[in-house]
Amino acid sequence: MEIFISKSEEETIEKGKEFAKQLQPGSLVALYGDLGAGKTQFVKGVCRTFEVKETVNSPTFTIVNEYHGTVPIFHIDLYRIKDIDEIFGIGFDEYMDSGGICLVEWAEKLDGIIPDNRYEVRMSVVDDSTREIAIAFINGQN
Repeated sequence: MEIFISKSEEETIEKGKEFAKQLQPGSLVALYGDLGAGKTQFVKGVCRTFEVKETVNSPTFTIVNEYHGTVPIFHIDLYRIKDIDEIFGIGFDEYMDSGGICLVEWAEKLDGIIPDNRYEVRMSVVDDSTREIAIAFINGQN
């Protein structure tokens, strides 16, 4: 596990850009952290690496934002999802099989159905401008 400290939104975006270099089509990134922890800023960095031109916003109300860059990116926000049936109802398994990169905020709601192989990004608020970002690759074969 790697742990980083970000002192600004721009540093969080930069960390997302660096992290994105290891992603490839089919990658799942499970994002964890309270409201305001910086998950969407991190996603902005990932999207910049893949040359996404659209504005990157939290899909809290739309549930899924699809971005078109050098690789399709599916930004999924499960904050408003109440149960696993709703997750399947939005087509989660189709997004996972699409050959794009799936970035899932509030990934704890995938409990029981989360793929074995994934990246986990855990973000926590240290103070008003500081965030701790912990990144790990989870390999279900270990």
